[in-house]
Amino acid sequence: MSNKDIHEDSFQYTDSDKVEKIFSQYPDKRSATLPLLHLAQTQGGYITSAIINTVAKLTEIHPAEVMDCVSFYTMFYSRQQGTYKLQVCQTLSCSLNGADDIVDHITQKYGTQPGETTSDGKFTLLKVECLGSCGTAPVIQINDDYHEGLSIKELDILLDSIP
Repeated sequence: MSNKDIHEDSFQYTDSDKVEKIFSQYPDKRSATLPLLHLAQTQGGYITSAIINTVAKLTEIHPAEVMDCVSFYTMFYSRQQGTYKLQVCQTLSCSLNGADDIVDHITQKYGTQPGETTSDGKFTLLKVECLGSCGTAPVIQINDDYHEGLSIKELDILLDSIP
């Protein structure tokens, strides 16, 4: 599927069996909103207005309600993300143990601000709330992998090892 297909007014799920399976798990259609958004984001990389409208039609709710979900949950992205999402925890334990220094270092190293993607599309830097690793702060989640208690030097080695 090309980016053009994703950005048109209508969105089509590539696997209708998965959509039906999701609906079979919920007695109320609106309860399938989050799983449908996850599936669409897996397919398209991020949530577009076309996806919002399609999910709204499928779940028989207003598009504004779907948008409320997209804007509330940090795991949904409303624009293209980098290949690697660098999520730095910003809660108190991490902040006190160097999370702000990590964000500043990444910002300087790659010339990108939190919420932005590097010009090569490799990294998206995100400040996020608790990643549930207070005892090993600071923590950075790179895609699905946690990296805890990193120094700036260890962070550089880790980032430089990413293809």
